Amino acid sequence: MKSSSFLIAPLMLALLAGCQADNATENKTINAAAHPQQEIAPLLDLTQATIPAAVKFYNASGEMLAGQGLHVEFDTAKHKYASVMIEPETPFDWSDLQDFNLAMDIANAGERSVQIYLDMTDIDGGNYTRTVAVPVGDSKTYYAKMSGHDLGTPDGEEHQELNFKSGLRSNPPTWESDETMFVSMWGKKNLNLKGISKIIISVQSSLYDKEITLSNVRLRQNPPFNENFLDHIVDQYGQNALVHFEGKVYSQADLDKAREQETPELTGQVMPGYSKFGGWADGPKLEATGFFRTAKYNGKWSLVDPEGYLYFSTGLDIVRLNNTATMTGFDYDQAKMKPEERNGISPEHRTADQRINKRAQRSRYVASDTRARMYRWLPRFEDKLGRWYGYRPYAHSGALKKGESFSFYGANLQRKYGDADPLGAWKEVSINRMLSWGFTSLGNWADPIFYDNGKIPYVANGWINGDYKTVSSNFDFWAPMPDVFDPVFEQAAIKTVKKVAAEVNDSPWCMGVFIDNEKSFGRGENNDLHYGIVINTLGRDGADVPTKAEFTRLMKAKYGTIEALNKAWDKNIASWQAFDKGIDSSLTNETQLKDYADLLHAYGDKYFSIVSAAIKKYLPNHMYLGSRFPDWGMPIEIVKAAAKHVDVVSYNIYKEGLHPETWGFLADIDMPSIIGEFHVGANDNGLFHPGLIHAADQHDRADMYTEYMESVIENPYFVGAHWFQYMDSPITGRAYDGENYNVGFVNVTDTPYRPMVEAARALHSQMYPNRFNSN
Repeated sequence: MKSSSFLIAPLMLALLAGCQADNATENKTINAAAHPQQEIAPLLDLTQATIPAAVKFYNASGEMLAGQGLHVEFDTAKHKYASVMIEPETPFDWSDLQDFNLAMDIANAGERSVQIYLDMTDIDGGNYTRTVAVPVGDSKTYYAKMSGHDLGTPDGEEHQELNFKSGLRSNPPTWESDETMFVSMWGKKNLNLKGISKIIISVQSSLYDKEITLSNVRLRQNPPFNENFLDHIVDQYGQNALVHFEGKVYSQADLDKAREQETPELTGQVMPGYSKFGGWADGPKLEATGFFRTAKYNGKWSLVDPEGYLYFSTGLDIVRLNNTATMTGFDYDQAKMKPEERNGISPEHRTADQRINKRAQRSRYVASDTRARMYRWLPRFEDKLGRWYGYRPYAHSGALKKGESFSFYGANLQRKYGDADPLGAWKEVSINRMLSWGFTSLGNWADPIFYDNGKIPYVANGWINGDYKTVSSNFDFWAPMPDVFDPVFEQAAIKTVKKVAAEVNDSPWCMGVFIDNEKSFGRGENNDLHYGIVINTLGRDGADVPTKAEFTRLMKAKYGTIEALNKAWDKNIASWQAFDKGIDSSLTNETQLKDYADLLHAYGDKYFSIVSAAIKKYLPNHMYLGSRFPDWGMPIEIVKAAAKHVDVVSYNIYKEGLHPETWGFLADIDMPSIIGEFHVGANDNGLFHPGLIHAADQHDRADMYTEYMESVIENPYFVGAHWFQYMDSPITGRAYDGENYNVGFVNVTDTPYRPMVEAARALHSQMYPNRFNSN
């Protein structure tokens, strides 16, 4: 530690020795007040008049405030990324420390809450990202565990990109205190403590300038580990059993009261000024075609409803029960299960006599003791609420790769709306909520049971699955990428579109169709990830990989001789046959980079042209809305390829809004665009993870929802935005991947968040005039 600003007191290191989590506790929460945390040493001296030399700013500025600390102003209205970084001359060596955390005090004197991201990077390049929302107000303590407790050991199962060993994206605290724990996001949980090279606090994609005051940055010994911190944390309604929060349900009477209070609002009528299909009835009327289409009106892109009214699509995703199930921690003897049971059972789509067979039920065993101990209550199979058990045959990430699931949300619908037809009642309530709240459509992944509702438009969706060959982007987040030049892919795409067409049945209420979602076309961090599909595919054999064979054909057509390509790429490839067999595809110069851009575009062009042709043939009256590019995977070559073939380009953008620094390319493409997913969450409702974008509380969440939507409405290229999702994730994580986010307009007991509802109504009441009456 050469820098005088970074002080690790050597004599204090011994304080951590022997403080591993060997303090067995009963099933109760450890109170940190009874176990004050021993400070090891200050990490950053913020009591001086000058800013420490190791503190660096990027699109931000700072000043020392006497008695307060380092005041940082983030220039985020102009820049999508701003940060303050602690970079010591010599990386911090914390390898002698055990069971400790990094803490800091943060105040916010600004006008809005600040979501800050805490990134810590080690000398191996490993990085761990955490985040927290800092509310407006006085200084509070925030902490991030560095070693011990639920981080486990560097070589243990806990060393995962997204989930903890519990299967949750972020665990509850492992000790009780009035402090705030940074929420886990992604990365290497057990960093190499021999060298921490950077600590970065950043603000990202904010629509406004933000500020914080940072002080008392220090390392501390963790309090004793409550090894039972996950036991019995979920009550019979699927809520946090350990805390009280506004709207919490304690009894059947509470559910009945909530239903009765909401019923008068659900009139089934569209918002005043809306047309039958949710368009702007008080605005101009264009040509009516009987189906949705796009048009440019006064220089702004718009959708047009079947009657000819200007239409802006707002809605909620996941109006279905499929993602409401969570892993219980139990499994069955596979040999005793029927094939259809092993392939997966969704509880919302079956009746009592379609449950897992009794022989398999008797083989039920604990597959994860950690998961099984989370629940204070689960029904017996033979109980009425036992119908909400299901089976997940495969999980993308989490504590278990397969196993029994249970939907508390489904069980609460039955409690709330009765045993006879809870889903029928929920369908009617949900449609009337959308109308009452002013939404103009249902977002992606609405259950097909909603397609015939005749009151609110919807978007249909399909997944292209099949036995086609695959290629890799070097970051295949959800799955490997299809080999789009394999004829089997085109067959699979046609099969998917035909299935969607049968569900839609040429309904004028279908606003458009999404096919696939968040494909790993490429990431933007560097060229190797951006052009990963090209780089990986060029290294493969064209005899086995049709996309590689096409890449060979394109380069041969451009250069003619292998000598010409070698000169352009600075390579030494023996022949075109050798090229097709597989080459060293590492990037060496700008000419090669431009060719890789062309090859990536060719890949995207083939993908979107195949899907577009199928939609034009089998869904000729309906718009193709693309595949919803994630904000981490939207290479410009792919976006431009999509723009040639889709009616509307779609993006999933988890930011605080549409930051102007990011979206300038829309003017060049000049295509209607739509947001397929965004959300904001908080942690004042008992859930352990707010989601990807954080607010201070439910009221702040509603304000941030409004600000995001206003940024979309003001943009002349966007024609809508859909919130992800209708209901919160399960508190113990959705069965597929452990997401345990506060992202719903309703919670697990089907109770609406009133601040969100009122914000939506206010926004929608002025949406059309604000979009089309402004210049």
